[in-house]
Amino acid sequence: MLYGYRHRVISSLFAAAFFSLSSYSHAHGLDPVNGLLTPESVIQAADGKLYVSEINEFGKDGDGQIRVIDHGKSSVLVQGLDDPKGLTIIGTDLFVADKSRVWRVPLNQTPAKAEVYIAATEFPQVPQFLNDLAADANGNLYVSDSGDIMGTGKGGAVYKITPQRKLSLVIDGKADPRVLAPNGLLADAKGEHLLVVDFTSGILYNYDLAARKLQEIASGFGGADGIVRQANGTVYVSDWKNGKVYRVDNNKAVLLKDGYQSAADIALSQDDHHLLVPDMKAGALDVIRLK
Repeated sequence: MLYGYRHRVISSLFAAAFFSLSSYSHAHGLDPVNGLLTPESVIQAADGKLYVSEINEFGKDGDGQIRVIDHGKSSVLVQGLDDPKGLTIIGTDLFVADKSRVWRVPLNQTPAKAEVYIAATEFPQVPQFLNDLAADANGNLYVSDSGDIMGTGKGGAVYKITPQRKLSLVIDGKADPRVLAPNGLLADAKGEHLLVVDFTSGILYNYDLAARKLQEIASGFGGADGIVRQANGTVYVSDWKNGKVYRVDNNKAVLLKDGYQSAADIALSQDDHHLLVPDMKAGALDVIRLK
């Protein structure tokens, strides 16, 4: 009887551990996904849900959407967007950069509905190509306008939006000629520094918001797109043009993975150990296990 009891306990513990691991993986939705409609950006919420911006047909207004992947089940959260790209979450609100405006999608409402948060007319000049979004711990939003990204590769800018919806210019090519087509953004928790990768030059910069000073950190990222940083400080950058993902080591670009058709706006999983990579042209979402 002792053996039987012990066997049952061990079996129960093993089953519980297996169930816990399986549930964790399943709950966090970290399996690769195919069949997406031109996915540009992805973000994972605290509850494990994945949100993916789908451009669909580029340049066709009204066919863009946000998809949610919840416990392996995929569904459309909101439709009727244009070319949705960068995503970020503040509290229970999902923010979306879309061509020349920023949307807010309250995630605590059913059904979800996209609301214009910042219209094109609220910018100092109508944006040409709103691209990425980032947020700091104070609730400030940062949005990149990549300018004439498909043409001259110039004319870009970065803006800040306070929780009170006050919009201001952070930096543009007039303030610093090195700013060409800013794409990926990453704000530090205090809102003192902003990492920026430029699509045209492939250079990673650190911008000191107080001193208004732009400093080059590393280069060689091709058509730089997304940027993330692990809790241990490791920074990763995606290269849309060449289908690669890099790790930044000692201010140098070190290849992490290649073979993508177009590695777009990457994100970190909630557990900080998985890199989520939208492959835009392939219509897929890849998952890279990190240390």
